[in-house]
Amino acid sequence: MNANALQEAALSLYEFCEYPAVQYKILFHLLDKPYNDEKLTKLREDFLKSDIVEELHQEQDYYGGWGKLRDKDYSAKDKFPCSLSAINRCLYIGLTINDRDILLMAYEYLEDFLNGRSREKLYNKNERAIPWQTAIICETIEAIKPYNNLCDRTYGEWMYIVSRAYADGEYSYERERAAQQDIFLTKEKRLIPMQFGLLLKRRDKLPAELEKAMLLHHGEFAYHNGHFWWETPTKLPPSFVYNKTRRWFATFNYINQFRGSSIYLSDTVNWLMENQNEIGLWDWGTQIKDPWGYFGNFSTNRNYKHNRLVDCSIEVLCFLKKYLEQNST
Repeated sequence: MNANALQEAALSLYEFCEYPAVQYKILFHLLDKPYNDEKLTKLREDFLKSDIVEELHQEQDYYGGWGKLRDKDYSAKDKFPCSLSAINRCLYIGLTINDRDILLMAYEYLEDFLNGRSREKLYNKNERAIPWQTAIICETIEAIKPYNNLCDRTYGEWMYIVSRAYADGEYSYERERAAQQDIFLTKEKRLIPMQFGLLLKRRDKLPAELEKAMLLHHGEFAYHNGHFWWETPTKLPPSFVYNKTRRWFATFNYINQFRGSSIYLSDTVNWLMENQNEIGLWDWGTQIKDPWGYFGNFSTNRNYKHNRLVDCSIEVLCFLKKYLEQNST
């Protein structure tokens, strides 16, 4: 797997699908065209008027969100069950804070949780709830526009926690629990999950040896047990077409957030490259309903073969591009 193979597959998808949002995603995110690139700029007008963007705009409320911040009820009839799912969709399709006012309003909506002006209150059912939600809000803010000073404190807290948890290069639950109790004044043995996503948003501040320790501990666990989806196979089947293939990407992407991910994912990458179809794309077949981020797709009907192939190929290509970035020397 190399950059040329990724580019060839991305261009195959560009030729296969003429939908402006897909072509914009390919040029901007997969082929790294600069924001002011002539071809990208010309396409942007159609992208910003496309139904996928217009739907986000129409469903956004006056406060900049899409209903509640978080809601586990993915059976909700709303097009976007919560604000975080809509914001993640904005980022996935390639919107930036400079495009229309969708992400700008969402950014201000998230800031209001941190500056005390939000009309929505964070749920507070246990002593871990507030710091956990605060970290998620900060991670989302940093994904839209990094280095927001409202996130400095939360980032510093988690840097302290992770530095203590891996003080000797090996993870210690006891050290992490002591650090969390010091910071958050918690008393339970149960911990807030380590906030890797937030820490990695400011990667330049994260020592390489610390990131490697996190990969070896949590990546190893995810590789053997799956992350979110415990049925992720360690030995991948010959056929890519399986009704739960998309769920495995939760594990692949979890490991792939760390530099050096090839120690666990090289076989996965080879498997993906072996399962390209005759035009160099991917189709995982009909998928079961997915409760983990299934709003990150470009089509409204994944059972329609054309849309399914596009959604699948973009997900694979995003993973492969990240893999190349994480394992570049």
